[in-house]
Amino acid sequence: MSVLPDQHVINQLISGHYADPFSLLGMHSVAAGIEVRALLPDADQVWVIDADKGTKVAELRRYDDRGFFVGLMPRRKNPFRYRLEVSWGENTQLIDDPYRFGTLLQELDIWLLAEGTHLRPYEKLGAHPQVLDDVEGVSFALWAPNATRISVVGEFNFWDGRRHPMRQRSENGIWELFIPAVREGQLYKFEVIDCRGNISLRADPYAFEAQMRPETASLVSHLPEKVPFSAERKKANALNQPVSVYEVHLGSWRRHTDDNFWLSYGELAEQLVSYVKWMGFTHIELMPINEHPFDGSWGYQPLGMYAPTRRYGTPQEFKAFIDAAHNAGLNVILDWVPGHFPSDAHGLAQFDGTALYEYADPREGYHQDWNTLIYNYGRHEVRNYLAGNGFYWIERYGIDGLRVDAVASMIYRDYSRKPGEWIPNYYGGRENLEAISFLKYTNQTIGRELDGAVTLAEESTDYPGVTMPPDANGLGFHYKWNLGWMHDSLNYMQLDPVHRKYHHNLMTFGVLYAYSENFILPLSHDEVVHGKGSLLDRMPGDAWQKFANLRAYYGFMWAHPGKKLMFMGCEFAQGREWDFNKSLDWHLLDDQNGWHSGVQHLVRDLNQVYRQQTPLYELDFNPRGFEWLVVDDHENSVFAFARRDDNGDEIIVVSNFTPVPRYDYRIGVARAGRYHEILNTDSHFYRGGNIGNSGDVYSQPFGQHQREHSISLTIPPLSTIYLRREER
Repeated sequence: MSVLPDQHVINQLISGHYADPFSLLGMHSVAAGIEVRALLPDADQVWVIDADKGTKVAELRRYDDRGFFVGLMPRRKNPFRYRLEVSWGENTQLIDDPYRFGTLLQELDIWLLAEGTHLRPYEKLGAHPQVLDDVEGVSFALWAPNATRISVVGEFNFWDGRRHPMRQRSENGIWELFIPAVREGQLYKFEVIDCRGNISLRADPYAFEAQMRPETASLVSHLPEKVPFSAERKKANALNQPVSVYEVHLGSWRRHTDDNFWLSYGELAEQLVSYVKWMGFTHIELMPINEHPFDGSWGYQPLGMYAPTRRYGTPQEFKAFIDAAHNAGLNVILDWVPGHFPSDAHGLAQFDGTALYEYADPREGYHQDWNTLIYNYGRHEVRNYLAGNGFYWIERYGIDGLRVDAVASMIYRDYSRKPGEWIPNYYGGRENLEAISFLKYTNQTIGRELDGAVTLAEESTDYPGVTMPPDANGLGFHYKWNLGWMHDSLNYMQLDPVHRKYHHNLMTFGVLYAYSENFILPLSHDEVVHGKGSLLDRMPGDAWQKFANLRAYYGFMWAHPGKKLMFMGCEFAQGREWDFNKSLDWHLLDDQNGWHSGVQHLVRDLNQVYRQQTPLYELDFNPRGFEWLVVDDHENSVFAFARRDDNGDEIIVVSNFTPVPRYDYRIGVARAGRYHEILNTDSHFYRGGNIGNSGDVYSQPFGQHQREHSISLTIPPLSTIYLRREER
């Protein structure tokens, strides 16, 4: 006879509080034969069908009026493949029972996920359409070791947490379930009963697609196909190549003029990609596109780390946007935020009733500056979740590099905290050793497994060895943002020219440490928000001087050692501060003979010259590539230096940061020759005064600056000029 479960157990199952549904539901061998049990609320009649023969085997009787059915097949001794024919009123449906399928995760995956060394955890966790035993469906897996019960809920089961409780794998705290007939594009969440008995609906941390905010469900979606790393993309990321990055917030680069709505990924693939290509940049850097609940965070408070935001389209359309950039010869960098996450109820906070993803103590786990939570890098599964995410964007979408946000906030436990508000590490220090270990692991693994991809650190302190290999006790990044140079040079440029001679060192100090890291010179979004105004607005003087100062500064920057980065709008000198809710002021370019167009043309030419002249980039990180020619002319605020490549080819760069032209200004040079002026920020093409050197300057055997030869130059006011040495 049948061995029926205890009524108390059935009550727990129906109320959604039974943690081991597979021990109760599905097919079981009992002393009297084979028994099938199913929980089908609201069903009227249930038959067991032999899946191979298509014949009815037994009718299940309703053991509990709330939808618990049981049926014994005394003539059957061995388990068999079956389906359930379910009648719901006048409708009859043939379904596969989720509880007839075995475990999903393999032992090796369980081991690697628990150890935190699974390179691709997203291939196992989350929702994956697949075929098991010739049955199409979706396998779901979720890490929540302290939960009491977890169910998959969605539009396929009326969002009813009773219908699809999951199996817990006690080996590593992962819950799993294969649900037949679930289709791609359907909405789902996880209903979690946590260790305190609280019920919450959670989005899938590994979801590949998410609903448009304010809705918060995940969507079943296939894992994107892998994108091969081409030789051209690898080369474009190399240290000895020109790297000029255009930083973009997709929601405000350009908007529809009729309703102020965002451009779609498809429209951006056409308009943004062609514009960046025309401007001569080599890379596009996207401010975070991971799904995020609050527009005003600009994406820097993500919750859907594996899902491209739906604001601009589908994941497939985002991938097509990346493909369009690659087809145009542009590499794509993604701003990546593994440092913190918001506390929204559908997200990661207190996920299973405990501080699962975050540190439990707010002195470690709460970001005071941003009202967010800090990942617990000491947990293997958390490290795996984040490191795997970096892999995911590079391997599955073809992202060429990850710019890691707010690294300093990760590696220092006392970041933005007063004494007593932070907890020292094991040795009593201020460093977050777990975060440092995570960064080293991630950078080293990406470098080893995804050859050609790069990582870039936005790190605002003097932490040593950010771009050194982990084996040499470095963090392992390929590049680091030079925020010190940015602040010093902008502070200098904001000064009235009459005062600049007293702060000459602000423009020279950066060279003293230029070779301590592989630096990128950033003029990023952080410099045009929070009341700082635009770059143009920060330049001193009248309108003519503001534009001339800005042009001279850009010329100095493009010649200075280090790769380049510019935030959108700065390339045409937008006059107002950036607003994420508005389009850039493209109307400023309506006058093709105006000052804004002049700055845009200059930046375009700077990119062209930069890419064409190997001395400007080839030895960016080698002292042989740079030499000061004039470093101490405080009174005239003149700077002159030479940039060289591996062959000894040379570009001489001269900047004059006063509104006074310098005539017959003599500079010593290492070699005799003809020096051709290849760029002048005062050119009339850029709406300058058109003072210059008429193309060519010839060296003379007159000693200057401890050199045997010299050239006599006309240096325009508030300008930077480039001269290329030519053979006579």
